[in-house]
Amino acid sequence: MIENRLTQIVCSVLFMADFAVSERCTIRPRSFDLIAVRDDRGLVIRISPHIDGITEEVAHDLDRVSRYLRMVPLIVGERARDTPLRRGAVYLRYGIHAVSVATLHDYLVEHVPPLVYILPGGPYVNIDGSELRRLREGHQLSLGDLAHLLGVSRRAISKYESGMGTSLDVAIRLEDLFDTDMVVPIDLFSYTSQFPQEEAMESPAIQAELGRIGMKVHTVQRAPFEALVVFHEHRILTGYGTAERVVRRASLIGNISRIVRTHAMCIIKDCDKEKKIGNTLVLGEKRLNWVEDGFELIEMIQK
Repeated sequence: MIENRLTQIVCSVLFMADFAVSERCTIRPRSFDLIAVRDDRGLVIRISPHIDGITEEVAHDLDRVSRYLRMVPLIVGERARDTPLRRGAVYLRYGIHAVSVATLHDYLVEHVPPLVYILPGGPYVNIDGSELRRLREGHQLSLGDLAHLLGVSRRAISKYESGMGTSLDVAIRLEDLFDTDMVVPIDLFSYTSQFPQEEAMESPAIQAELGRIGMKVHTVQRAPFEALVVFHEHRILTGYGTAERVVRRASLIGNISRIVRTHAMCIIKDCDKEKKIGNTLVLGEKRLNWVEDGFELIEMIQK
């Protein structure tokens, strides 16, 4: 119930911010709940009331789906270690940003970005290293002089100027010393994966057949679709399985494909049928064997 309520609130925030939002992904296990797109920016969102419940495996899958869709992963929750998530602060789960609904609203609707990272050692911020160097040199302070004023090491000052974050306390003292804003806002759309970029996953049975017609298959887990298939400029969200499984997911895959501007296809095991469910091509595995090349398949999807 808590997760359903939180999902509804997140959807409301996204709608207020003019995002197109997918249907909720309710399969289990799953890596994401919603996909939201505005203009050329997209979010793959996992909603978890307690963000500590996001395991490394789930985070890796969320990262992989986001990378294949050319979007940014984001976790939205309420608590961490039984403490409410702070408004205006960003938490990290395996390198993925995690925020409260209030922080998401401030960022997307009010255009007020978060400033603080909450890390095990306390609150941290990013400061403008080049501006710090300019101000230090403008005030004719050496690295050692500034280090003495702040009560940190000379090496720490050098790292701050090279782009390393600092504690909130040190940032406040810097801003007081130079009487100017030094903290760099956090961009939730700026993301660098900390996971390896290999595709070390079991390939679906359809990979060889799609490869035969010139398509590249990126497999995923914990998603309504089993793969993202690429052919020239075309991308296809692709489900695979029994008729019962495929039909149940075809509509959701089609909805997501519309949001992320891709094609949608589902392949049914041991079947030779062909039909459309919404904008999703549902194709029997035996029928796929008759397809001569990728262009023919794209033409079938676009009918």
